[in-house]
Amino acid sequence: MIEIKGLRKEFGDTLALNDLALSIDTGSIFGLIGSNGAGKSTLLRVLAGVYRASSGEALVDGQPIWENKAVKMRLRFLPDDLWLPPQSSVLNMGKVFQKLYPAWDENYFQQLCAMFPVNEKARFGTLSKGNRRQAGIILALSSRPDILLLDELFDGLDPVVRHLTKKVLVDEVANRRMTVVLASHNLREMEDFCDSLVLLHKGGLVLEQELDEMNLCLHRFQAVFQEMPELSALKEKICITSIDRNGSMLTFVARGREDEILEALDGFSPTFRECVPLSLEEVFISEMEAAGYDIDNILG
Repeated sequence: MIEIKGLRKEFGDTLALNDLALSIDTGSIFGLIGSNGAGKSTLLRVLAGVYRASSGEALVDGQPIWENKAVKMRLRFLPDDLWLPPQSSVLNMGKVFQKLYPAWDENYFQQLCAMFPVNEKARFGTLSKGNRRQAGIILALSSRPDILLLDELFDGLDPVVRHLTKKVLVDEVANRRMTVVLASHNLREMEDFCDSLVLLHKGGLVLEQELDEMNLCLHRFQAVFQEMPELSALKEKICITSIDRNGSMLTFVARGREDEILEALDGFSPTFRECVPLSLEEVFISEMEAAGYDIDNILG
């Protein structure tokens, strides 16, 4: 298990992580989402032992990560700006990793090289970003980590390779109980991949929930009225996070149980009402608005 307790990270006068506390279960796929500059990449680097926390703790199975070789040997980190030696190749780096990591699995390495459509003999300097990312995935997984930290994993990967990557990672989680921590802006990819998500904003935790529970907490409703109710009265009965009016129709996002919200809505005598599923992106926008993020100003 990964535990984060009261974690703060400062860069001079800039506060990147602010008193963060959360836990990540072993054998789960854990997603980090949030606004630009929310602290996602910083958190991954703290978990990888690249950055030292200004205060607080980051622990793996009760052991600190910073300056702990035994723990760091169990981790692999693929940053968004992954660097690989330009004159080297997947095959050459495989020989290096084999010496560095005792758990290196040569048979699995050969299997992954055959599965992913990247030339294992090509120099990294000649590869596209997507192919370099595939190379990083192959090398990281072949060293059989207990924890895999990924920053913008899907960036540069085509749809076929994205599907393959998710399948390989899910198999590793299921078969070896590997833990995956993934930061991404691609909410659609996260929606059908992660077990749990946290939403970060300005270095703080806005929301932490299992994905199934997250989808149950927020709902979008459409309702038509012959006589439009006062919005203030509606908001007294229903926890509305955003609302839009178009003639006699109201469309709003509300927090709570679907049946209770529909019952409260029926008290205003709509001629028609329905609950429409929310996408993860819509959940993200609604939660960010509730956290004070000025979505309308950004969108112009």
